[in-house]
Formats: sequence, C-alpha cells, structure tokens
Amino acid sequence: MSARQEATRAGISFGSALAIAISWSANKSILWAILHGVLSWIYVVYYALTR
Repeated sequence: MSARQEATRAGISFGSALAIAISWSANKSILWAILHGVLSWIYVVYYALTR
C-alpha cells in the first residue's frame, strides 16, 4: 500500500472517530453517533461551523 493510501485511510478513520466522539458528547445517543460516524468529516465541519 502506498503512503498516500495509508494517509487517506488514517484521515478517514480519524474523521469517523472524531465525529463519533463529538456526536456522543452532544447527543448521548448511539444511533446518532453511528450516523455521524458514517458521515465523518461532513459532520465535523458542520459541528465546527454551527458552534
């Protein structure tokens, strides 16, 4: 696997983990955390812009 692919995979994984953590702290709901984990960076940017 190339370095670029590894960096992309790490960014996606970090984005999902960050989105799940933010979602859990804001909503305390597993279902919302899963949904936001799937949306990952989209939810992180949305949260940053609206807070």
